[in-house]
This record gives sequence, structure tokens and C-alpha cells, in this order.
Amino acid sequence: MLTFEQKQQIIETFPELTRKEVSMKRLNYHFEDSLYEKTVVVQHLHPNGNGFVYLEGVPGYETDDRGLVNIREATEEELKKTIRDAIRALSTEEAEEEESIEEVWVNEEGQKLTLLGEEGYFNIYHGANLEEGFGDYQEAVDYLKEEKFKLSRG
Repeated sequence: MLTFEQKQQIIETFPELTRKEVSMKRLNYHFEDSLYEKTVVVQHLHPNGNGFVYLEGVPGYETDDRGLVNIREATEEELKKTIRDAIRALSTEEAEEEESIEEVWVNEEGQKLTLLGEEGYFNIYHGANLEEGFGDYQEAVDYLKEEKFKLSRG
């Protein structure tokens, strides 16, 4: 089993992660460029070697009810792969059929906008009111990001 210090060294090789101290000498590592509200990649890395990585919805991982995988017994290679997969999941949009897109985006103030794929257009709604319309999914996503909205994961 890797020690706390070894895990910390491995995690800190990912420059896109930001370390934040939490209670009981535990550490969290955040991916601030997450497309989603969720930014924590490594949660509660403890001096006893225990810790978790957020992998909700990532194929190949069995997560608990919070979307976390325990990394207590992880090897160096497993830990690196797990963190890479977590960052990738938080930095890519879910691939969906154009017609079936219905996404809720939220900003830091808790305001919600809904992105809907409708007959080849991508419309953004605030409640029932049309906010903006785009001919391309990526244009709509770029607009939402510029306005400081992140895709909600549930």
C-alpha cells in the first residue's frame, strides 16, 4: 500500500489539481476547470492512506452512493489512471444525440438555465423563457461557459 506521502506526491504531479486542506489533516484536490458543479477529484486523502476519487458515471468503476471509489489499496499506476479518468470525466461533455439534449446548467449564484436540442437548434431557457438560441451545440456550450455556468451533474 502506498503511504499518504506517496499518494500526495503522485496526486500533485497533476498540475490541473488544486490542494485544499480539510478537517482531521485530510486533503481534497479540486479540478477548478471542471465543466460541472462537481470539482473534487480526490476527496479526504487521510494520513492513514485512505482516500477517495470521484468517478460517478465513469465506465469500469464501481462507485459508492456518492460516486466515489476508495483508493486505500491503489498502486501507483492505478492511482494515476483513476485520477486521469476522473479529470477526463469532469472535462468532457456527455455525448448525446442532438434531438435528446436536455441539460441543466448552474452558476455560482444557483441560477439555472436549461439547454435543449430542438429541431436542429440548441436553445437556452431561463424557466419557460427563451434566453438564447444557437445553430450548434458547441456555440451554446461556449456561451454558457462565458456566462460562468457549469453543467449540473444531478
